[in-house]
Amino acid sequence: MADQSDFAIQPGSTQSDPTVSIEVIKDGPYRVRGTPPLHLETIVPNAEGRSWDYQQGKAFAVKDGTSLCRCGHSRNKPYCDGTHAKVAVDLTETASFEPMLNGAEEIDGPGHSLTDNEKYCAFARFCDNGERIWNEVQMEGDEHSELAIYMAHHCPAGRLIIWDQESRAPVEEAEPAALSLIEDQALGCSGPLALRGGIRVQSANGQSYEIRNRQALCRCGASSNKPFCDGSHASIKFQDGL
Repeated sequence: MADQSDFAIQPGSTQSDPTVSIEVIKDGPYRVRGTPPLHLETIVPNAEGRSWDYQQGKAFAVKDGTSLCRCGHSRNKPYCDGTHAKVAVDLTETASFEPMLNGAEEIDGPGHSLTDNEKYCAFARFCDNGERIWNEVQMEGDEHSELAIYMAHHCPAGRLIIWDQESRAPVEEAEPAALSLIEDQALGCSGPLALRGGIRVQSANGQSYEIRNRQALCRCGASSNKPFCDGSHASIKFQDGL
């Protein structure tokens, strides 16, 4: 195993299980290392019709070395069946290895601040609750702070981080490593492969991306920020058939 000190870890994030990682295979699938749980997770709306929670569904078997489709065309999803070698899908990685905070906007509020790197948006829309997270974090009162934290922690891509103004520390907790296949019934499409628990993602060139508590990897093949999701599944109405 590689020396853990070699890996960049986002402030507030914890690499909860270093035996678990995802390898991006050049022009091919994601290879899972370790045995994290893998489930369907459907976005559940609230009474206002906004994304509010996740409903866990079917579990899928994962063993060390399992290959998961990232071209969007496998007929054995979520697993790879080799179809990527037969279809015209560009799986070239284009994401930066720079820390996500380097490209983030900061919004300050009375008790908390928000950092947001829109390039990593997975279009799950939890941020639209209340007065929307960008406004909620600037409003006085515990209820606004609590809602902002709730929305940030439900963002599958981790683009949103809430910081305590007094300590200047991220409001984060370690979670167990887990994989989720996001389903977005409100939009009638399937979403990204969501990673929780500080799972390391290794590029096809051997370099590791920054370790973050929450990440969303493209599995429709259309993202312009591969291997990360940029919400393109919503515009192409990606269907995984699961």
